[in-house]
Amino acid sequence: MSYGAVTVVNAIPCGTGAAVGIDLKTRACFVAGGSGKGVRIINDPDEDTGMAMICVKNVFEHFGVMEPDDWSLSVDSEIPVSRGLKSSSSACNAVISAVSGWIRNEHGRGFNDKEEDTIEMIRLGTRCAREANVTVTGAFDDACACHLGGLVITDNKNDTILRRTAAEEYDVILLVPDRKIRKPSLDKQRLYALSERMTDILRLAERDWLSALTENGRLVAIALNIEDRVSTSAVNNGALAAGVSGTGPAVSVVVAKGDGKSFLKDLDHDGYISIVTRTR
Repeated sequence: MSYGAVTVVNAIPCGTGAAVGIDLKTRACFVAGGSGKGVRIINDPDEDTGMAMICVKNVFEHFGVMEPDDWSLSVDSEIPVSRGLKSSSSACNAVISAVSGWIRNEHGRGFNDKEEDTIEMIRLGTRCAREANVTVTGAFDDACACHLGGLVITDNKNDTILRRTAAEEYDVILLVPDRKIRKPSLDKQRLYALSERMTDILRLAERDWLSALTENGRLVAIALNIEDRVSTSAVNNGALAAGVSGTGPAVSVVVAKGDGKSFLKDLDHDGYISIVTRTR
């Protein structure tokens, strides 16, 4: 199992990013046997299964174990797909954990619960995501926030953690429009142009990640022409932070612990599906 996260600082402009974990779950189950190799994505059956297949292949290769001729993998997630809410990072983590667990049970190998093993598992997931072309940077910041929780700031060029701290307990409202944004369709040059300003926001994130989340979201929305009036409205109504997550189009709104549902009632969020969760 792994979890979701929301962006604090987008890593695409300068290769360093920040994210904070949230309490949405992704579960994966790997079973050997049956007839052929199959992946079932329960929460979004029309989604491409290529990334999951890559994850399975790479875990077996990583541990030098022969991949079974027949197996089945099921993935079920609470995270909306391709909305900037780290569904791919969470899925990679969950699938690799499930396959690693099977290998450990059958062959005595596999990732254990030690921190260095967990980090190596996350790094393997970022390599799988790059191979599947579902990420621009590898999203090491997203993958770490999903699996480890808390606030993480990472160097995504070298897949290293620069800073990791526990996150305060807040409610997080996710506002999710119907449309998806796929990574290959992004105008990356518009994000690369934000490099200097994102460097400043990264410094801000070290002392005030809530303000960094809001400022980052505003810049990304402008750069990618994402409709984001709801973030401004949320902040004007007293939200601690609000902004586009990842490359959108979903928006995250952070409010005091226990205030999520009441805040949402007073927020005009027509056109969005809403999910109330929390930091973790």
